[in-house]
Amino acid sequence: MKKIIIVLVGLVALNCNTSKEEKKTPEHVKAIEIVSAPILNIEQAQKLADLPLHCMNIEYPNRLSQTLGSAKDLKPPTVLHPAFYGCFDWHSSVHGHWSLVSLLKSFPNIEGAATIKERLLSNISKENIEAEVAYFKGKHNTSYERTYGWAWLLKLAEALHSWEDATARQLERNLQPLTDLIVEKYIAFLPKLNYPQRVGTHTNTAFGLSFAYDYAETLGDDNLKNAIKKRALFFFTDDAQCRIGWEPSGSDFLSPCLEEAALMKRLLPLEDYKIWLDKFLPQLKQKDFNIEVGIVSDRTDGHLVHLDGVNFSRAWNFYKIAEGLPEYAHLKNIGHQHIKYSLPSIFGDSYEGGHWLGSFAIYALNASKL
Repeated sequence: MKKIIIVLVGLVALNCNTSKEEKKTPEHVKAIEIVSAPILNIEQAQKLADLPLHCMNIEYPNRLSQTLGSAKDLKPPTVLHPAFYGCFDWHSSVHGHWSLVSLLKSFPNIEGAATIKERLLSNISKENIEAEVAYFKGKHNTSYERTYGWAWLLKLAEALHSWEDATARQLERNLQPLTDLIVEKYIAFLPKLNYPQRVGTHTNTAFGLSFAYDYAETLGDDNLKNAIKKRALFFFTDDAQCRIGWEPSGSDFLSPCLEEAALMKRLLPLEDYKIWLDKFLPQLKQKDFNIEVGIVSDRTDGHLVHLDGVNFSRAWNFYKIAEGLPEYAHLKNIGHQHIKYSLPSIFGDSYEGGHWLGSFAIYALNASKL
């Protein structure tokens, strides 16, 4: 009887192995499409500018994500957030403003440039930013927009700082009190964070640190840079074999594996980074590596449309990883594929995607130049 059992187990094992080998045969490997690099031209820029212009001063619908201390806290969005009340929620409003700044930097003669500057100055006024700062200092708001909204606020501040324009200087001065407060919040919060959040949505730690690090590097803020680097290396230095095949989850707009890989690219010397990356995502080095785009089944669903976001964010991370590393240059084509899938759909899209996806598209298109 024992011999029969052994034979049966052996046959099962043989069948399992055969099945695994079958999956590796060439006919099961999808051919990699070669896609030309996307280019942000003036026509696209105009369409992308229309997305935040359409919603940056539209108060409703609005998701406040507010914690109420009493009935006195029940106030309309324009009162609570006079600078960033449009585009459905605070962080989308912030990166909508970043979109306009980014487009003006690249296309200073874009149609309606003067009007865009006026609207930016109206929203990001000294008085409005004072009200935003007061909100963040409220008793129940210490963790408000941590760290996704924080990251986009610093990305906006970085864009203003690097924009050579008189309007930018005024906007940067007006925004400065809130910028300083967010920097303080990062530095105070990071030592308390014992475990990173490895998710594909707003609270992803690596994403929040990447954008904040970019700001710190551009502004020369060594205190913020050191705080980020110390915590990030503590969290991620020993990571290995990230399960990128498990991504994305149903409503992800960020890739946990790629966000981490792009953050570490910012922090490690190049040779050290190559060693780290080979342990963390060894498959990326394979010339035939590919990953399917996030497929959106319903762009009127506010959560399902997140997958357009994961395509754009994957793209900008692939570009960052490949920057200066010829052995990873093939990743750029995968980034092109992801942008090609989602970019056409955001023009004339429903409000669920239109109020925020333009920012992701612009950032991905800018990153494609790396």
